[in-house]
Amino acid sequence: MSTRRRIPEILSALVMLGMLPATISHIHAQTRDTVASRNTILLIAQASAPAVPSTADFRVTLLGTATPAPRPDRYGPSTLVEAGSERLVFDCGRSCTTRLWQLKIPLGSVKLFITHLHSDHTVGIPDLWLTGWLSPPYGGRKEPFKVLGPKGTEEMMSYLEKAYQSDIRIRREEDDAMFSQGVAVAAKDFTEGVVYEENGVRVTAFRVHHGMVNKEGFGFRVDYKGHSVVISGDTGPTENFVKYAQGADVVVHEVGVARPELLEKASWARKIMTFHTSPEDAGKEFSRIKPKLAVYTHFVMLSGEGVSEVTIPEIITRTRATYSGPLEAGEDLMSISVGDTVTVQRNPH
Repeated sequence: MSTRRRIPEILSALVMLGMLPATISHIHAQTRDTVASRNTILLIAQASAPAVPSTADFRVTLLGTATPAPRPDRYGPSTLVEAGSERLVFDCGRSCTTRLWQLKIPLGSVKLFITHLHSDHTVGIPDLWLTGWLSPPYGGRKEPFKVLGPKGTEEMMSYLEKAYQSDIRIRREEDDAMFSQGVAVAAKDFTEGVVYEENGVRVTAFRVHHGMVNKEGFGFRVDYKGHSVVISGDTGPTENFVKYAQGADVVVHEVGVARPELLEKASWARKIMTFHTSPEDAGKEFSRIKPKLAVYTHFVMLSGEGVSEVTIPEIITRTRATYSGPLEAGEDLMSISVGDTVTVQRNPH
């Protein structure tokens, strides 16, 4: 057997003897000028990495935690909920597809739910829809693309079908395999209430407050095997959110912040903040709901007029003024396993 094939066996022995760190240093010092050295060190590092835990039966993953801002560290708003055999995506912001495939989840295997029709929550839909139709391993959809959202969702999807009709026609003319139903769209507008129930998973939509003009903003509650996850959507403080979040294991909540100096200077900042929930107000809601875990996402951190944005530690500190329970500042690809206990795994990538 070659030395390369025996690396896992050698590694296990080194770990047991407590010699792994010293051995890696020795290998690096002795052979650092050769390509073979770099490959050997890489193989050892990969073999020594902790095993990825098996997928939980009920799991939430934050695919994107930003706003319309094109940030490289936080992609557009999107949340994945895996419950049994169901893979449900809530909102489809920028690069939702990239995050799904980082998790090795085929794009064609998910169903989409939309909180509201602001562009930062929908701009990734054409990518999820059409790339999910393409060949495996990252696509492979064989059934119509299911999209559920507030009033206007059916209309939006019908126009997307028209916008991409040339792309669909060309691909079908070039490849007979593309005649599957995977490019068809099954869109449906909903109102408040149960909007989906399959395979033991129930999804309930509830109205939230996201501006005076936008009357079609929603949050979601996902129930599965006696446990539940609530996703706030974009919202200011509202009793309806607290009502539907009662008894939830995990609450995933947006947050909006701006420094007092900016709010004094800029009317646009004051207006935006009325559409979102401050850390203090979110903390008050968490204190009433008492979840096993509260998680922030969709960080609306305003800056401008010579004023810097509020930092994540400051958001946590401000929340602690009104809430003392379990709290996490969400990151892209953070996963939360939901059951009798709730566990958090931060981005391993």
